[in-house]
Amino acid sequence: MPIYLVRHAKAGSRSAWVGDDRVRPLVDNGWDQAHALAARLSALNPSVLWSSPYLRCQQTLQPLGELCDLVVEVDSRLEEESPLEKSLAILDDAPDNAVLCSHGDVIPDAVNGLIRRGMDVDNIPRSLKKGSVFVLHREKGLYIRAEYWEPPVTK
Repeated sequence: MPIYLVRHAKAGSRSAWVGDDRVRPLVDNGWDQAHALAARLSALNPSVLWSSPYLRCQQTLQPLGELCDLVVEVDSRLEEESPLEKSLAILDDAPDNAVLCSHGDVIPDAVNGLIRRGMDVDNIPRSLKKGSVFVLHREKGLYIRAEYWEPPVTK
């Protein structure tokens, strides 16, 4: 059964943001991406929604939570600069059809860790775009293959 690993949608510029980066929100286009992701992922019957503590990750899953009547749960193992061991641990703990939202440093690190464990990946991107999804397929507790979904097209 799959696990959906989502990179947060578009947020305001990190360099232009004044204040704690943990509370940097999605921009309008990011909200459009979040709603488009919700439309796509809601049809796949997500079991849980786990997010980095950063606001932009929580906001990315918020529309999906509303569509599926699920609460977005925060887990620090998904936050920026999370060590590989923690990222892999949360993937091992995730139930089937879980949707997890994290960051552009954590996701590639986790996917590469799974590749080193023997997982095959279709369509490895050159760069992980905001709003993109890795669909991780697991059998008997082992991640065997993954595919990459480009971010949803928005206005």
